[in-house]
Amino acid sequence: MIIGRPRAALMVLAMAALAACVSAPPPPEPSPEITPPPVITAPPAPPAPDSVPDAIPRVEPRSRGGNPPFYDVFGKRYYVLSSSSGYWERGVASWYGPGFHKVRTSTGEAYDMYAMSAAHKTLPLPAYVRVTNLQNGRSVVVRVNDRGPFVGNRIIDLSYTAAAKLDMLRNGTAMVEVRSIDPAAPPPLAASSTDAPVVNPPVANPTLFVQAGAFSDPANAQRMADKLRGGSYGNVFVRDDQIAGRRMYRVRIGPVRDVAEFDRVVAALEHAGISDAHLALD
Repeated sequence: MIIGRPRAALMVLAMAALAACVSAPPPPEPSPEITPPPVITAPPAPPAPDSVPDAIPRVEPRSRGGNPPFYDVFGKRYYVLSSSSGYWERGVASWYGPGFHKVRTSTGEAYDMYAMSAAHKTLPLPAYVRVTNLQNGRSVVVRVNDRGPFVGNRIIDLSYTAAAKLDMLRNGTAMVEVRSIDPAAPPPLAASSTDAPVVNPPVANPTLFVQAGAFSDPANAQRMADKLRGGSYGNVFVRDDQIAGRRMYRVRIGPVRDVAEFDRVVAALEHAGISDAHLALD
C-alpha cells in the first residue's frame, strides 16, 4: 500500500506535534509596567513677613472689575466711592488666607496671601491705604484690590502677610485705623475731618471707645446718653470738644479693652436702633 504510506507518515507527524504542544510550557506573560510614583514637591515656604516690603503707592486707573456704582451682598447695598481721597475710618480688621489663595479678586487678579493687599467694601479699586493696629502701634501700607469683608462690623480684610506684620494672626482681628494714600496728591497738612487726628500713625495702646453719636446740640447728646445708661452697655458719658471753632458733644461708651468687648457693645447698640456706632479714641 504505497499510497497509504504518506498518509501514515502525516498522522505520525501530527501526533508528535500534538504531544509537543501538550508537553511544552506556556510562554511567559509579560510583566506589567510599574509606573513610578509622582515626585511631590513641597510648595515654597512663605516669605518671612518682615522681609516683605509694604505696597508702594502709584497712580493706577480704576480697574474694569469691582467698581460698579453700587452692589448688593447679603441683602445690604454698598455704594462705591468715587475717590479714595480723604478716606479714613476706625474699626475692626480681619484677615483672609489659605482658603482664598489664588482665587480671583474683584479686580480680576489672583489673590496672593503673601502680598501686601486688602479687601474693602467701598473704596475704588485699586486703592492704597495705611492700616495701623491701634492696640500695638504697628502700621503697614497695602493695596486694596478686592471686595469685603462682609461679616459683622469688620471694615477691612487684610492679606496673611499684612496681618502678620500687624501681629494680629493669633487673635484673627484687631482694632485699627485705615487711612487712604493718594499717590497723586501731596501729604495732607491737616486732618480732613473734625474727628480725624492730625498725628499719623496713632500711638500704641490708646484709650479706645465706642462712639454712639455726635451732636451739636448738648441736649440731644444728653438725651441719648440718658437712654443708654439704662442698658448694659457699660460706662456712658458725653465728651465736649471744640474743634475748628465748632463745639461737638459726643456720646461714648467705654473704654473698651478688646475686639470682643467692642463687638458686644456695637451689637447691643444695633439692637437698640443705633447702626452707625464706630470706634473712637482720645
